[in-house]
Amino acid sequence: MNQKNSSRNKNTYIIGEIGINHNGSVNIAKKLIDVAVDSGCDAVKFQKRTIDKVYSADFLQSFRKSPWGKIQRDQKEGLEFGFKEYLEIDQYCKSKKIEWFASAWDLESMEFCKQFNFKYNKIASAMIVDLEFIEKVAEQKKYTFISTGMSTRENINTAVNIFRKKNTPFELMHCVSTYPLPTEDVNLKTIIDLRNQFKCDVGYSGHESGVVISLAAVCLGATSLERHITLDRTMYGTDQAASLETRGLKELVNSVRKIEIALGTGKIGHITKEEHEIAKKLRAHIKIQGK
Repeated sequence: MNQKNSSRNKNTYIIGEIGINHNGSVNIAKKLIDVAVDSGCDAVKFQKRTIDKVYSADFLQSFRKSPWGKIQRDQKEGLEFGFKEYLEIDQYCKSKKIEWFASAWDLESMEFCKQFNFKYNKIASAMIVDLEFIEKVAEQKKYTFISTGMSTRENINTAVNIFRKKNTPFELMHCVSTYPLPTEDVNLKTIIDLRNQFKCDVGYSGHESGVVISLAAVCLGATSLERHITLDRTMYGTDQAASLETRGLKELVNSVRKIEIALGTGKIGHITKEEHEIAKKLRAHIKIQGK
């Protein structure tokens, strides 16, 4: 089993993925942090991109109507926070006593994120095939969540080998990169397959509607759970429809914690004190052999 970060407990680590659902507003980001805190999430996560590194010049000049303008560059830059915004978020999360981190989408963004000394790193599904990037993240020696969307077994194996050679703790996260995710494509049993093959903890990063599938992932042993969160699913943004609003997030966290208790130890033959008392009544008419 991959060595876990000593600060992690045995509970499912629940991450509220704010991503770009803040729509370029620090105030919305703070409200989403509040939602995550009030719901009992362990952390919130953002995304960081260097626009001219991640997207081609032609793409950035192409048409896209948005609240920020009429081309892709307007939209992408409108959604991107810089140092000033993330410093405010860092201070706010510290005041709310919740962890935060960000998934970087390029090497420059990775260097940017180092300024905030995150406890955890996250490799987005898009980045698992960038071996130079993975090497650089693994060199930081921080516990890293690795999403496996759009990946082959070979892609995952290569990333795992890099982290193990660097002796860096990690956790895979089963993920299917469609938004929202159709039920028939979820393939939750992959959590078991990944755990058996790679002998490591495996979480789930979900993009489906509702909470049922995420709860099933926990029942299958997911050690972490990441879901996009929003103030309103009808807000502008490609991730909003696959996100959980306040009520849904609270339902998810509360249900996960109940499931953790209900799963118990898994030991056969455990009879509770209450059962012993009931057994006396319900078996009073039975002659137990040997007594």
